[in-house]
Amino acid sequence: MANTARVALIDPKTSKGETALLFDAWARFRGRVPNAGIVWAHIPHIAKFRLLGGVALQLEGLGGMLSCRIKEMAVLKTSLVNGCAY
Repeated sequence: MANTARVALIDPKTSKGETALLFDAWARFRGRVPNAGIVWAHIPHIAKFRLLGGVALQLEGLGGMLSCRIKEMAVLKTSLVNGCAY
């Protein structure tokens, strides 16, 4: 599959400074750096807010009513309906 990215993707393994710290935080909170996080890394001061908001929505026990399993199933179904390759 060809890379059709419109924005240059920042490699988490070779990033430096504030961007590297952001990727590290994402990996700790989510267990990985999501593709959206790699794109948001171009503006790390905004990405920090996305990270915190995403964690609050994804994890259990932070005020949400759905389990993590149901949330992930919704994400996967949405990706499938939208024809995402991942």
